Amino acid sequence: MSRTAEERQREIVRAARASGSVDVTALAARLGVAKETVRRDLRALEDHGLVRRTHGGAYPVESAGFETTLAFRATRHVPEKRRIAAAAAELLGDAETVFVDEGFTPQLIAEALPRDRPLTVVTASLPVAGALAEAEGCSVLLLGGRVRPGTLATVDHWTTKMLAGFVVDLAFIGANGISREHGLTTPDPAVGEVKAQAVRAARRTVLAGAHSKFGAVSFCRFADVGAVEAIVTSTLLPAAEAHRYSLLGPQVIRV
Repeated sequence: MSRTAEERQREIVRAARASGSVDVTALAARLGVAKETVRRDLRALEDHGLVRRTHGGAYPVESAGFETTLAFRATRHVPEKRRIAAAAAELLGDAETVFVDEGFTPQLIAEALPRDRPLTVVTASLPVAGALAEAEGCSVLLLGGRVRPGTLATVDHWTTKMLAGFVVDLAFIGANGISREHGLTTPDPAVGEVKAQAVRAARRTVLAGAHSKFGAVSFCRFADVGAVEAIVTSTLLPAAEAHRYSLLGPQVIRV
């Protein structure tokens, strides 16, 4: 039975969300259509903001209705994220109080922070708090609130109210989407509120993210690109594109 373009595209989005990415050749075989038909479908889905095309395939864009879990993120671009986290941690400077965001890359930043000096870390992330709780010289403040199951981080008014009471030297922030036009975005409004409050609470903000986040736009905008002092990403983001982001204010570091 032949599927309509709409049915095919729904199936492609389902497959991308289930496995994290899709391959043109495999999709053509699965759907019983030509590769060019699949490429056309992927272009249409990209125009609708549902997938991002890659060489030979595509991966799903996170949205209000779809967000990857922390466990899944821990399997994607891991060597790249480790390099980014190490470079971000080096921007600590003389900061004594630090906010560490939820997410896998911020978790790696937390693990890369120096252990040979006193540091107070504020976080909404249970994994970050767990990673640092027994670190000598590190004092951890875990923000209270409702725990989101996929990311194991707290949200809602309890979290933002507690965070509003702090002034931190440096915030390490992650985002689901980073675009010059729409700024920093995330799928969930409750998460967006925590991130926005962290940016407000911080004297300096460092955004850390894999190259795949750039150009992607999610549902909730929580800050402008110009609100961050530095963006740390990898050399997989082209130098010309990095330069365009730097024109909006932040230093862009590619590792």
